Amino acid sequence: MIIDTEQYVNQIDEAVTAIQAKLPFTPDIAIVLGSGLGPLADEVEQPIVIDYSEIPHFPRSTVAGHEGKLVIGTVSGKHVIVMKGRFHYYEGYDMDMVTFPTRVFARLGIKYLLVTNAAGGVREDLNPGTIMLITDHLSYMCPSPLRGSNLDEFGPRFKDMTEVYSHALIAMAKKAAASVNVSITEGIYAFFRGPQYETPAEIRGIRTLGADAVGMSTVPEAIVARHSGMTTLGISLITNKAAGLGQTELNHAEVTQTAQEAERNLVKLVKEILKEWNL
Repeated sequence: MIIDTEQYVNQIDEAVTAIQAKLPFTPDIAIVLGSGLGPLADEVEQPIVIDYSEIPHFPRSTVAGHEGKLVIGTVSGKHVIVMKGRFHYYEGYDMDMVTFPTRVFARLGIKYLLVTNAAGGVREDLNPGTIMLITDHLSYMCPSPLRGSNLDEFGPRFKDMTEVYSHALIAMAKKAAASVNVSITEGIYAFFRGPQYETPAEIRGIRTLGADAVGMSTVPEAIVARHSGMTTLGISLITNKAAGLGQTELNHAEVTQTAQEAERNLVKLVKEILKEWNL
């Protein structure tokens, strides 16, 4: 579907105006939380909570583990705006709506994005509970969120994607992990459209192409953040072995449960990352 870009930008601006009316400050960092990772938002000090239904044109989250709220406040001395629930292509949203919040964050003047997800481990050593810093992604299955008329207000028609995930922020996150004794690894994240989990053949194929983990989010937001001039850090929490690599059938309840069990380390890591983050 070809969107009316003027109308779309107007919708972004209306959402921005509604959020700004409740902001006591301009956030430094936008944080997007994946499946089962919502409790990270409980770490926000002096929170201001805005339900997505209160924001003009904001989509509604339809997935278990995604509450549908913006939480604004302070974590580790940084002003943050946290998405407690994101939107996915598999829910039926077009990419312009999946990435609508990212455009809103850019329009708010936020320069940094921290995006998290629950992912399936493709690489042999990526077991449930592992935290992986995203160094790059494979987006062959991702309909480009930049398709259609370019939004010149945000970025150029043909945007370089050499460094979607900031090398400097990855180095900073590794230092933070060492400081709080949280074990992490690095890897490449591959996007699949969903909502069905991947087949074993698809996993074998994507592993051959270099993927270390696989999931159904993050890549659209990261592409739009890059297009909009934002600097991104991506973190995957491995919640299951990808299809054909484990002993059990994949299900969303398992993903959510594993995320909740491992979130203590992730919370500790994110708080230290925010403490170390040089704005």
